[in-house]
Amino acid sequence: MTDHGDDADARTGLAYSPDRGRGVLTPSDREYLLGRKTDYTDHSEKQKRNRIRRRVRNAILDFSILFEHLEDRDRETVFDPDDEDRDAYTRGITDMLAFLHLGTMGYHTPFKDMLAQGVNAAEQELTDSEYRMVTVDFNVEPVGQIDVDAVVDKLDAGEFTELTDEELRAFVRLLGESDDFEATAVRDDMKAQMAEFAERVDAAVDRRERRIEELND
Repeated sequence: MTDHGDDADARTGLAYSPDRGRGVLTPSDREYLLGRKTDYTDHSEKQKRNRIRRRVRNAILDFSILFEHLEDRDRETVFDPDDEDRDAYTRGITDMLAFLHLGTMGYHTPFKDMLAQGVNAAEQELTDSEYRMVTVDFNVEPVGQIDVDAVVDKLDAGEFTELTDEELRAFVRLLGESDDFEATAVRDDMKAQMAEFAERVDAAVDRRERRIEELND
């Protein structure tokens, strides 16, 4: 059985609440996977795992029915949780994608192809037209070593558009792991600058709209 981890019972939040209603997993399934219930014989544990696998497989098949037949208002309600639950649902959606990506490694159809087909199907549903076709780019590139001095020089020079996604991700990770980094101080400083930053962003949007109007005249 998968190692539950020593901190399984310490997890909090909506996803781990014992009072949450049944979904793909029953409350009993969750208690088992979280390591809160361990009094299983070898036979009963094997049965539990088989039932979980069957339910997950059937849940995957159910999405074909949900996508094609669930009314728009019902789908929209599902993805409009209460404010206090939004982080939990965002984490759930993120973990769902991670589960699918991990589970389909070695699958006969690559994940990126299914992702592209899914996004295209959603776009066609949105426009009610098979002629709505989009290109979906999905690449997994490892973040390797970066030139920290080069990144700092770009930041000092205000050359933000010159920073690559790889440099940004690695730099933020390094910053977060630095002993000298104080998140509270950075947060307070950035909040103080946010109003001015937002004004500049709004001004740029206004300039763009005026420019488009000029070009269309």
